Amino acid sequence: MKIKLAVVFGGKSPEHEISVISALQTINAADANKYDVIPIYISKQGTWYTGAALTDVKNYKDTAKLLSSCEKLLVSVNSDEAALYKYPSSIFTMKQKLGTIDVALPILHGAHGEDGILQGFFELMNIPYAGCNVLSSAIGMDKITMKIVFRHLGLAVVDFEHFYAKDWINTPKEVIQKIEKNLGYPVIVKPADLGSSIGISKAKDATELYEAIDNAVQFSRKVIVEKAVTNLKEVNCAVLGDYEAAIPSICEEPVVNNDKILSYNEKYVTKAGSKGMASLKRKIPADITADQTATIQDMAVRSFQGLDCSGASRIDFLIDQDNGNIYVNEINTIPGSLSFYLWEKTNISFPELVDRLVALAQKKQREKSNLNFSFDSNIFQLNGVKLGGKKG
Repeated sequence: MKIKLAVVFGGKSPEHEISVISALQTINAADANKYDVIPIYISKQGTWYTGAALTDVKNYKDTAKLLSSCEKLLVSVNSDEAALYKYPSSIFTMKQKLGTIDVALPILHGAHGEDGILQGFFELMNIPYAGCNVLSSAIGMDKITMKIVFRHLGLAVVDFEHFYAKDWINTPKEVIQKIEKNLGYPVIVKPADLGSSIGISKAKDATELYEAIDNAVQFSRKVIVEKAVTNLKEVNCAVLGDYEAAIPSICEEPVVNNDKILSYNEKYVTKAGSKGMASLKRKIPADITADQTATIQDMAVRSFQGLDCSGASRIDFLIDQDNGNIYVNEINTIPGSLSFYLWEKTNISFPELVDRLVALAQKKQREKSNLNFSFDSNIFQLNGVKLGGKKG
């Protein structure tokens, strides 16, 4: 019996298109002998669709035409049913069941998909799903909370300041003064809850800092400003597993200009077409020492398990080449292309990566089924229960 694997992608995020690429790569990698893959696309407006046409990347050149050939759907609101229904054309339309789901594989990047919201929906519906749980997803999406937790875990992070967009609007001079006093220049300014380099800028003086913050607050109500590492080497390491057992991948080194933030276009919009993160120029393995590799892999696993992550994540690191210090930069709980290219170099094929993600989802569901979520009691049978000051 094949596993009915729902690959959920798209979503209401600036990283929508990258999610589509990552999802289609995964769908193509899934073993057709093991899985009946059900593509579930969430439009930028939040509408859910399914259909075979969703699996061909060329069809996304004309989204309106694509979606006209797909079925608009609803996911059952009955816990444990894990069923998909055709979206009713009117209130008089009978519900038409399209099928059921055994495991959901969310591949959404950014808000409304990687931040715990979709994971919470799966939890509520009791649908087994791959990847991180609600809390680890939410922490992994919020760069401020993430760094606070990493510090608590004893992991080195660069010095940083953070504030709300409202603070910037009301008291910009105070915000600038605090950053200059505690961090100095240069700094990196980021929206606190976005990825793919969206809204990120480097500032070398007050004028650039004003511009960078003005840019960042367009994308998020929270902003983080980090002390920049000037003689920088970036290294990434993926981790696969869960709280009990996790393994690190080979390390990679993105080929970047230290004076420039790698942009969204440079990451994704390349001549390589629809290869997503796999098209980015990189050195695999990273050009670092064996000791640095071991340290980064250890820190990656500690970061992953410290946040109670599950599935496949990618942790990004900064190496200060002036003093050798290594900092955890951030964790990507649903990395672009699921970092399959790192696992392939670690002797785990993309199809095997999908198998492991599904197995981890099933394990997580089994553990959840052993927990008690209610007590066998009824307080309403007790005497003296009061509602509004009166006995019930």
